[in-house]
Amino acid sequence: MNSELIETVGFVAAILTTTAFLPQALHSWKTRDLSGISFKMYMIFTIGVTLWLVYGFLIKSLPVIAANIITLPTTLVILYLKIKDMRPKSAE
Repeated sequence: MNSELIETVGFVAAILTTTAFLPQALHSWKTRDLSGISFKMYMIFTIGVTLWLVYGFLIKSLPVIAANIITLPTTLVILYLKIKDMRPKSAE
């Protein structure tokens, strides 16, 4: 198969899977409502994204690197907000 076609498929997949997380990250940031977010799922997912990024560097795959270098910060934002939301609220 043509290597340019393979790279194009990789980049299209990277764009689609990466942009899928942006609405959730923006919604979570704006509303600070993380009640529907599973901490365990996002922790596991964030570790997975980190490992995909490492894997991308190891195999020198630009689509894998690009997708995960963008996805990782968005998942970290959601994870950070979820951890912050889980802390006990101080009585005011």
